[in-house]
Amino acid sequence: MSIFNDLFQSNEKSNELGICLSGGGALGLAHIGVLQSLEDHGISPTVIVGSSMGAIIGTFYAAGFSPADMLQMIKDDKLYKITKLMTFRPSFLKSGLSSHQMLRSLLKEIIPHNSFEKLEKKLHICVANLNNAEWEIIESGNELDKWVAASASIPGLFETIKSNKNYYVDGGLLNNMPAQGIVEKCKTIIGVDVIPHLVPTEVKKPIDTLSFAVRAMQHQNSTAGRALCQYLIEPKAIEKYHEFSFDAYQDIYQYGYEATTKYIAKNLDIMKLKVEKK
Repeated sequence: MSIFNDLFQSNEKSNELGICLSGGGALGLAHIGVLQSLEDHGISPTVIVGSSMGAIIGTFYAAGFSPADMLQMIKDDKLYKITKLMTFRPSFLKSGLSSHQMLRSLLKEIIPHNSFEKLEKKLHICVANLNNAEWEIIESGNELDKWVAASASIPGLFETIKSNKNYYVDGGLLNNMPAQGIVEKCKTIIGVDVIPHLVPTEVKKPIDTLSFAVRAMQHQNSTAGRALCQYLIEPKAIEKYHEFSFDAYQDIYQYGYEATTKYIAKNLDIMKLKVEKK
């Protein structure tokens, strides 16, 4: 009987709809537009996995905040300005130029239970473990704020997060599309990659070289996760904006919404995922 129950529960989990949200800084705000378009078409993922900004947006979605709620939070200056989420530290002896105090305080304020298990949807967060140079998926416990902060901890810019003698940073460093974290739990996965490969047109400044190099690295470590997604949406805000274009949140949101709406129109079989309202 126990084996039968385990098999039944496994099959039940595999029927869930998952969504994988990539990292991408301000470009990740396109995820909100993606989620809004999916919701408008009656498609509501129940299992979420994300790296970096994808982890932040995924956390709010898992907590029950609608895309409209998140957009309003941005308009209220809570999510979009990098300076709102950063607390600069005067000493270069720290492991990063900024702490995650603001982000963690915000998460505790609007998700007071601070627990993975108490979220409305199943959440999985990808982090990079510097001790063993591997990415990990965190999906349980009462330290939600800590793991969201770790997943969004851009190396050098933010302080590392220490846990059990291990040091953790941005999940996108090693896996920017961590669909592997939910592949065994979902029958179907919708992937959203806001850092699709972009062929360099002009490389004139050192920052251009650095930017394209980091994006190339992220695209490479995303290949395996992208391949696990039955549907893959690629908002192209990256063609006009960059990872720190937080002031362009409305346009970036629109890129996500329009990309998803067009994708659904060209891939009508995705509508089989629609949940009929009772």
